[in-house]
Amino acid sequence: MTTLIPNAVLVNEGQSVKGALLIDGEQIAALLPSGAALPQADQIIDAHGALLLPGIIDDHVHLREPGLTRKADTASESRAALAGGVTSLMDMPNVAPQTTTNALWSERMAIGAHMCRTNYAYFLGATNDNIEEIKAVDRRHVPAIKLFMGSSTGNMLVDDEEALRRIFRQSPLPIMAHCEDTQRINQRMKLAQAQGGDDPAAEVHSWIRDAEACYRSAALATRLAHETGARLHIAHLSTERELELVGGNVTAEACVGHLIFCDEDYATLGTRIKVNPAIKSRTDRDALRQALKDGRITLVATDHAPHLLSDKQGGARTAASGMPMVQFSLVSMLNLVEQGIISIERMVELMCHAPATLYNIEKRGFLRPGYQADITIVESTPWVLQPQDVLSKCGWSPLEGVRFSHRVAMTFVNGQLAYDHGIINDEVRGQALTFNR
Repeated sequence: MTTLIPNAVLVNEGQSVKGALLIDGEQIAALLPSGAALPQADQIIDAHGALLLPGIIDDHVHLREPGLTRKADTASESRAALAGGVTSLMDMPNVAPQTTTNALWSERMAIGAHMCRTNYAYFLGATNDNIEEIKAVDRRHVPAIKLFMGSSTGNMLVDDEEALRRIFRQSPLPIMAHCEDTQRINQRMKLAQAQGGDDPAAEVHSWIRDAEACYRSAALATRLAHETGARLHIAHLSTERELELVGGNVTAEACVGHLIFCDEDYATLGTRIKVNPAIKSRTDRDALRQALKDGRITLVATDHAPHLLSDKQGGARTAASGMPMVQFSLVSMLNLVEQGIISIERMVELMCHAPATLYNIEKRGFLRPGYQADITIVESTPWVLQPQDVLSKCGWSPLEGVRFSHRVAMTFVNGQLAYDHGIINDEVRGQALTFNR
């Protein structure tokens, strides 16, 4: 089966050029410049001047399966991802039971194969005492080891420095770290409760989980990475000061929520934007935006973390932290492009090329002949997000009422048209991501 997509603007590897793309089976067969003779194809899909991008790769999502499926599940969230132009998802280990053994990781891979509409991968989680599991990890199919160096739940907070050093020294894979200092957070929660009662107001969350809590933990992770030579990727970096730690074998991810919101938005959105690490100041947000341009931020992801709205009730202590973002991450970033904050070519680098390069994903993330045909087509169509547009199982978005300049029209996964102007092909299943190591 061949598919020709003419009259597109191909955004790829630092350039935006008019042309056409040919798909043959699962793979990209050719990129054709404007004016070139077009080959025959089994089907032709005219792009009518729309943007054609590599499929978005999101290296930080929470699909909530198994154990937490009242909030979300693999099917619902991968469908939402397709509607957002996202073709590959890398899922976090803090589910129930937590993915801290290779046996549990294998069970999750089976769920992905059966249920995931996008391509998929699952992190293995670190604990204080699972170094043997980490050493035995499947290097071909696990993107990295996820390390919680801050307040977490269950057995996934690694707070013993010798255990941390052992993980950094012996992990055969890169380490993605959630960096917040638990001791400082606990101290500041007590102070906040002394002033504001048992459950302080939502806007106090950014004071409790402040920039210093992030910096202390990120600085420790960076020191261990430098001492051991481990490759460290700081998840959801949220402060200006942390940016000074990035470089060499330390890279950083920014999440869409930290790029579009600041603590002033608590006044209108309240706990809908309560996340860990917390949304910070306008100064921090603007510093992150600048770091998108100068390369200190390596890639952009979502930390897509759906909760039911009932879970988001309460204040800084009781309301759940996390928000659903995967369906609207691309269009949110395109709004930043429209505002002149970054170029569209840099946006594609951050959301497509960089994740593929950082994790050495095989044959994805670029528009290249021989690569898997993971493709997103985006039309320049202004629209306003309404609650009924949300496909995540939780049924809400902090972006309701926001006006976007672009809309995802089509999403191809391994050459198959999986999303077409609001219609999802539920027969499509993604493939397990493979890593060239």
